[in-house]
This record gives sequence, structure tokens and C-alpha cells, in this order.
Amino acid sequence: MQVENFVGGHFRPAVSGETFVKLEPATGAELATVAASGQADVNAAVTAAKAAFQGVWRDMTANQRGMKLHHLADLIERDTEQIITLLAREQGRPTIEMRMMDIPMAVDTLRYFAGWADKLEGRSIPTAGSMGRATLNYTELEPMGVVAHIIPWNAPLMICIWKLAPALAAGCTVVIKPSEDAPIALTHLMRLIAEAGIPEGVVNLVNGIGPNAGRALVAHPDIAKVSFTGSTEVGRAIARDLAGTFKPLTLELGGKAAQILLADADIPRAIDGLLLGLFANQGQTCAAGSRILVHASIADTVAERLAAATNAIRVGHPQDPEAQMGPLINANHKARVDDYVKKGRGEGARMIAGGRAVPENGFFVCPTLFVHPDAGSTLAQEEIFGPVGVIIPFSDDDKAVQIANSTRYGLSTSLWTQDVSKAHTLARKIDVGSVAINCWSPLDARLAWGGHKDSGIGHDLSRTAVTSYLREKTVTVSL
Repeated sequence: MQVENFVGGHFRPAVSGETFVKLEPATGAELATVAASGQADVNAAVTAAKAAFQGVWRDMTANQRGMKLHHLADLIERDTEQIITLLAREQGRPTIEMRMMDIPMAVDTLRYFAGWADKLEGRSIPTAGSMGRATLNYTELEPMGVVAHIIPWNAPLMICIWKLAPALAAGCTVVIKPSEDAPIALTHLMRLIAEAGIPEGVVNLVNGIGPNAGRALVAHPDIAKVSFTGSTEVGRAIARDLAGTFKPLTLELGGKAAQILLADADIPRAIDGLLLGLFANQGQTCAAGSRILVHASIADTVAERLAAATNAIRVGHPQDPEAQMGPLINANHKARVDDYVKKGRGEGARMIAGGRAVPENGFFVCPTLFVHPDAGSTLAQEEIFGPVGVIIPFSDDDKAVQIANSTRYGLSTSLWTQDVSKAHTLARKIDVGSVAINCWSPLDARLAWGGHKDSGIGHDLSRTAVTSYLREKTVTVSL
């Protein structure tokens, strides 16, 4: 495949002509040659977005913008199978996950924010007047301008839509920088954007390596807002680059989610949820519930059942309909996750699942589960971003909350109990952006998604997201 930039409504190579190679996770073979963009490409994309913002997109009615988003949702539904194949090949995820989560979520998100486009209203404000005269005071909500979206590789289409839909509904124009590990499905999305009749320059895509294309985009003076999803380390670097510019910034970063089972948890139901939280997308999610906190009275039972379920997971090619888990994204990430398994063993954790053979070609890692009583261990504190979990027993509810809050992250937590009062009481005490009770982090366009501490600032999704692309202007008329 040849993957190019999409600027001003047209596909084009990098100005320099440079490219880089994207490998297929399931085979390790070359999958695509991708444009390696630099400052000149970013300049062209921002210029196109600025012209569209000042012209055709801002002149379009809010209802018309909403209709474009509805049309784009229809086209994604039409091309579901093609998009799933592209995602499976570039990510390594089993196709069933995209069919159940990513595509429906992307479509629903577009339709949700399409509905907001013509409902963003100002307000009138009564005052005592000014200088002895009555005044009419009102506000208008204005789009910020050209915004930068930097997209991760673990759910590129879905997370791109999380950012794109509210920005377009608000009237902004966009420059997207995909991860160098997942540029292919978003390239197809650009074709659908053109087919949906979204005007040229409203949405632009610039491929490239993060320190080159991504940093140039963040630093561009005509970018009004940056929204980034990815690692905490890169998010911190972006925040440093923007320091002193006063530009708004949304960061959705890492996580080290706890899945807490109280003594009265419905264990069979919880096991299914724990597996999803641990191993969805090969554990390559910011909300991965890789810390399993289990009341000591049921810890042995949970460990036995969860280990058996983990060892039963079928690892294979993502396009194999029988496969439940595919490979990791690239060789470096596989080596990183393998290293965490070695660290767990070295720190005295007891492996109760894992160690099975996996396909030799590609970047596969066996789903692995440890038991370790130390909540301060490497396995319990660091974001692994792979199919590795650790069970940590606890003695009472307060101890569970203490352990849950003991990491530098604060994105999400799952809580399993049949005691309604206890569920709500503990949910208030856990320092995260989202608490799921008797399920794992359900995602919905209507629910704000974001974290505390090193998990970021701001939110994707919900009304909160669309208002983050708007600014309020006050108008006062002396009557």
C-alpha cells in the first residue's frame, strides 16, 4: 500500500518525497509505504484548514454541518467490512473487536455530535445597564479555529472520530496526525470524508514520525487547540511545548486501571468482565484493567477461574474468525511487554497463566497472569500496555481503595459488588475519571471520557467535548 497525506481535499506525497515503512503485526512483513512529512507538509495542511475555516465551513449552517456528519456515519457503516480488514491488518486486533466496538462506536459518535451541531446556543444576560442607559447583553459561541488532533495506534478510527466529530460540529477545521503505526484506516476515512461532501480543507491528514510531523503541528502558530491521545510521556512533552502559548489542550493519556472484586462479587459474571478489561485489544488500551484487586476471602477462587480462562484464550492471526487475541503493534512493543513478564518473575510474582507457545512470525505475546501481594511492585504500578495482569489480594474495602489510588494514574476503575450502597460509597473515594460498577469501562458518546493525575486533562465524548472546541463572546448593546 502507498499511504499519502490528505491536504486541501487531495492526496499527495510528502513535500520531501521521503517515506517510511509500516510492518504488519501478524507477520512482520512490509504492509505499507507511508509519507514521512515535515514542516512544509504541516504548513500546507494548516493553511488549507485555515482557509476552509474562514470560508466555506464557517459559512455553512450548523444544520448543514450536522448533515455532513450523518452522511459520514452512513458511509462508515457501508464500508464496515473494508475498514475492519484495514484495522485488523495494521493493528493486529481480531476482527470481532472492531465489529463489536470500534465501528459501532465511531458511527454512534458521529450521529451524536451531528445532533449537537445546531443546538449550540448563546445566552442573554440581564444587567443594571451601563452609564445610566439600558443594555442588551448576549453571548455567542464561536468555534476556536484550526485544531490539531494527534491520534494513537491502539484504536485509530474510533479515537479519531471521538475528536473529529465534536470539532466539526462546533465549526472548527482539523489537521489530523495519525500514529506512524496506524495510518491506513484513517487514510480510508479521508476518502469517505471527501465522498460525504465535507468541503476541501475542512479535514486534513499529515502522516509522519511524531518528533517531526507531530511536533511541527503542535508548534504551528495557527493551531488554536491541540487534542492528543497517547502516552503520558509524549503528553507531557506536548504540554511543555505549548507552555506559554495559552492554547487549550486536551490530553487523554495512560492508565493503570484497577478491577476491584469485593467479597460479595458475582464471580462468574465478574470473570467475563475481568477478561475483557485485561485482554481487549491485547491489553493495549489506556483503560486496561491490569490490576485485579480481590478480597482475600475469594482470592483463590478468582485466581483459579481467571487463570483457566486466560489459558483458554485462542491467540492467532487477527483475520482468523477463531482468534480471540492477535499480535502486539510492533517488535519494540513486544520486546517491552516481554520484559515486563521477566520483571514480574524477577520480583517474585507467581505466574498462574501464560508461558504457552504463540505464532513465531509477527509480534505475538501470550496472555499472562500473575499473583503478587505487593501493590507497589512493578507489575502493579507501571502501565504495561499488553496482555499482562496481576492479582492483588486485599483484606478490607478501605485497603482496596488505598491500593486503587496508589498509582500515578487516574483514568478508570471497575468495581464488582452486589451491595448497591457500598458500590456508590466506594465509587466516590476512587480518584479516577470513570468508575464502572459490575462491568468494564463502558464507552458511549454521551459519557465524558478522561482522567485525573497522569492520565491527562480534559475529556473526549459527551457535551463536554463539543464545548471544548468553542469559546464564548459577550456582546453588549447600549439601548
